[in-house]
Amino acid sequence: MAAAAGADEWSGSRRDSGSGEDSLDTLLSRLPLTPALSPRKRTTSQSKTEPPLLRTSKRTIYTAGRPPWYTETGTPFKEAFVIGLCGGSASGKTTVANKIIEALDVPWVVLLSMDCFYKVLNKEQQELAAHNEYNFDHPDAFDLDLLTSVLRKLKKGKSVKVPVYDFTTHSRRKEWKTIYGANVVVFEGILSFANKELLKLLDMKVFVDTDSDIRLVRRLQRDILERGRDVVGVIKQYHKFVKPAFEQYIEPTVQVADIVVPRGGENFVALDLIVQHVHSQLEKREITVRGSCAGICEDSLSPFLPCHAGRSVAALASAHQGQPLPKSLSVLESTPQVRGMHTIIRNKDTSRDEFIFYSKRLMRLLIEHALSFLPLQPVTVETPQGTVYEGKRFHRQRITGVSILRAGETMEQALTAVCKDIRLGKILIQTNHDTGEPELHYLRLPKEISEDYVILMDSTVSTGAAAMMAIRVLLDHDVHEEKIFLLSLLMAEMGVHSVAYAFPRVRIITTAVDKRVSEEFHIVPGIGNFGDRYFGTDAPSAWCESESTRY
Repeated sequence: MAAAAGADEWSGSRRDSGSGEDSLDTLLSRLPLTPALSPRKRTTSQSKTEPPLLRTSKRTIYTAGRPPWYTETGTPFKEAFVIGLCGGSASGKTTVANKIIEALDVPWVVLLSMDCFYKVLNKEQQELAAHNEYNFDHPDAFDLDLLTSVLRKLKKGKSVKVPVYDFTTHSRRKEWKTIYGANVVVFEGILSFANKELLKLLDMKVFVDTDSDIRLVRRLQRDILERGRDVVGVIKQYHKFVKPAFEQYIEPTVQVADIVVPRGGENFVALDLIVQHVHSQLEKREITVRGSCAGICEDSLSPFLPCHAGRSVAALASAHQGQPLPKSLSVLESTPQVRGMHTIIRNKDTSRDEFIFYSKRLMRLLIEHALSFLPLQPVTVETPQGTVYEGKRFHRQRITGVSILRAGETMEQALTAVCKDIRLGKILIQTNHDTGEPELHYLRLPKEISEDYVILMDSTVSTGAAAMMAIRVLLDHDVHEEKIFLLSLLMAEMGVHSVAYAFPRVRIITTAVDKRVSEEFHIVPGIGNFGDRYFGTDAPSAWCESESTRY
């Protein structure tokens, strides 16, 4: 049974009071009869996208710092908690959604609006919409199949593309927004509860109950001032489509709500109740996952990767001690030239200029070596002498480079020198000093990356925690595991085993593998803090890179 928090019990009908009609008349008198003469605002559907943040009246919340959402096998261990918000048009759903997100104060929250999923109209429907004769409040007006698919993928932690709807032209814009990763998904829309498949995806259902007169006034203000409509058209559409659809499809769904919020965003009692419930559910999920492996973790050698499935990175790596290196690993041949360059960059007395110069040489050799593993097809060309040459060619597939900031960025120059017109992306992973876990703070990936071969670059790999998180991000963006190449100048055996265990089809390519990792998780004999030596800086304590930060 739904709980009407902070107000009288839900009566099952709309409250239309005399005072509401007086306020309606007063507010109507203030509205312009025609749209403003200033250029129309380009009003589009809103869903929070990358980089994820929320601006509120109090502060800006950066929804970053996402802790690991996967096990040591690389598979996601929990789904996002999905809050569904339903209510009539202009009832204040988005306001309630934003206030819930602000009050939750948890990292990586996604806001998904049902308004993004209006169907593409044909020419006849466009003409009806222009004359306020198209019913945008009917379930058939929405692309429910696409919406269900997107919400299901978001719940599983996958990257999704969301259409952007332009309300001034009643059409979708060409560019779609990419949304990725969440601990909590807030989904709002007028028909959020009207579809059985959508209901199955909702962990909590909230109905926003607002007086019908207030909703009409809000709709008038919004459609006239923001969407270039006129009073007559808005009222006509309201009585012909909006009000009947509310009574037929929206109002009855209050019966499935867990909480009813009268007065929308001003009902702080109801909002507090929602936030408390969500926090308790998130804590239960965390306790369940962590509790199952607490006994194993207490004696773990490493606190730096969560043990949600029972073993930390160090415990996992120790299980592989003495085992042969995985077949997915390829180490550049240790020629006298390669060994000589390693001698220079490993030497603590090497100047910064020489360190950069010989590191770049090694990077170039590493990139060239990695490209030899790309699938090549036989091709025949004619030489200037008129003879035939049987050769090889990389056939019609793109290569994308992705660097793990900051040290991985140093390898971009070598990659672009070898691969013409290559696209680049970046991932920032830092250490949470309270938990010791790696956290995802930022990512920028090229569009349509799912079919590309991706060269993932980091200067050194110690435990493999940062590399594992970066690979999981790529997989969540539908990149094929076998198309990911992890490149690093230097790796520790522990990191190699950890990555190969979690992602056996990822190809691991390096110039050298050192056997030991110190208690501080530095590679031994190692290379020092690569980023600091390359950029000439002091070590920022939060950077999740190289040996100085254990990953």
